[in-house]
Amino acid sequence: MTTASTTRRPSRARTTSGGGARRHVDVLVIGSGFAGLGAAIRLAREGIDDYLVVERGSEVGGTWRDNTYPGAACDVPSHLYSYSFELNPNWSRSFSPQPEIQAYLKKVAAKYRVAPKHLFETEVTSARWDTATNQWLVDTTNGNFSSRVLVPAVGALCEPALPAIKGIEKFRGEMFHSARWDHDADLRGKRVAIIGTGASAIQIGPAIAGDVAHLDVYQRTAPWVMPRRDRGYSKVESLAYKRVPYLQRFAREAIYWGREFFALGFAFEPKILRIAEKAAKSNINKAISDPELRAKVTPDFQIGCKRILISNDWYPMLAKDHVDLVTDGIAEIRENAIVTADGTVREVDAIVVATGFHVTDSPTYEKIIGKDGRTLAAVWEDEGQQAYKGAAVHGFPNMLFVVGPNTGLGHTSMVFMIESHLNYLASALTTVAQRGIATFEVREDAQREYNEGLQRRMQKTIWQTGGCASWYLDKHGNNTTLWPSFTFVFRQLTRRFDLAAYHVTEVATPISELEEGIPA
Repeated sequence: MTTASTTRRPSRARTTSGGGARRHVDVLVIGSGFAGLGAAIRLAREGIDDYLVVERGSEVGGTWRDNTYPGAACDVPSHLYSYSFELNPNWSRSFSPQPEIQAYLKKVAAKYRVAPKHLFETEVTSARWDTATNQWLVDTTNGNFSSRVLVPAVGALCEPALPAIKGIEKFRGEMFHSARWDHDADLRGKRVAIIGTGASAIQIGPAIAGDVAHLDVYQRTAPWVMPRRDRGYSKVESLAYKRVPYLQRFAREAIYWGREFFALGFAFEPKILRIAEKAAKSNINKAISDPELRAKVTPDFQIGCKRILISNDWYPMLAKDHVDLVTDGIAEIRENAIVTADGTVREVDAIVVATGFHVTDSPTYEKIIGKDGRTLAAVWEDEGQQAYKGAAVHGFPNMLFVVGPNTGLGHTSMVFMIESHLNYLASALTTVAQRGIATFEVREDAQREYNEGLQRRMQKTIWQTGGCASWYLDKHGNNTTLWPSFTFVFRQLTRRFDLAAYHVTEVATPISELEEGIPA
């Protein structure tokens, strides 16, 4: 049941904090990857003009702008990995390479004319809820702002995680994270080490192996790698997608429902995934004949427990004479070498760190401060990362994530989940405007009951029963990353803003009847 009180609506005029003027906007979005860009377009299409997108990069794109390493590509089919309102008939392949995805996002931003609503090369340093004015006070490296609604859309794969290895700061060769690829570094003819065997590493390795003198791959846990069913699209196919009505949408729907079948194995009946495991083992056996190497690359957990990777050239690369797979742990890094736990010293000229991202402990959460003065990071450190429907967090009024906790996927396109959350956001803003709501905050009991039910369902999934530890889990042992059901269930769950789950305060006059303030 909703509780409400009547308060004065905070002024939309410029406010002053610490002697400096703040520019006020109705909605402030943080980040401009698929989520933030999608939010900007949806706000514009809903007729909401008073918004701003703050982006630390120089252009839209998010992870597809930042990850420019050799071989970077999507592991979701191209026709599904795009906005439903802006299909692209010009994909060159069934799995798009990074440059095409980034070009697509830039083209979409230009078409919908949302770039003027962006503030690029701007880092958010603090976003604090002000109870006196019922608004968010957002400080950035490019000015200070206030906003009625805050929309974090930073994504899970945006903050590179560097390994805590003894002596790593002493290395004198070239060293960089996969998400911050140094294009000035020439790896040709050099001894190179890749630390990690995740989604980025299995693309980087085959892309550089032919140029380097020697490649050491440091593996902590062997991943399951399925064949990549990739092919180029012919000009005839692309032309057909342009000219034949609904053909591309039909192809997209077919891919969607095909991928959705995997959710049965992930979330409901893990035994179904044995078929996929056989295909993955066949992928190993076709490329690797050495029994010792086969044993090293074969995981000891059920497929699906960790992220399933796809590649046709990862195993063939590992079988090359000048490539070594190292499974002993790294003890230290020296000026020109990596030393493993067994005492072996391997000299290297360059190190590629492909150790993933801060998923459950993003530094962004340290910057968002709720009504009780605690940061989002502190709240989640104590209670575990959780939100109501992946969007709202108790103690943080007027804030809605786009793809927050438990909205990640292991089988299909995140763009589907993003658009589901955009439906929820649009419905929330419409409800707020129509009912004259000053603040909305998810009730603590609603958030708790939602997450208790979610974690109960999670216990039956492959991520909890598959026998592995993964970045899906937080320090409390809960899977706070993935959605434990079909994506169409989440779409239904977020189709409209459920006001009854929130505590609200109301203004005396509905917002829709008040005069507009200073434009963005």
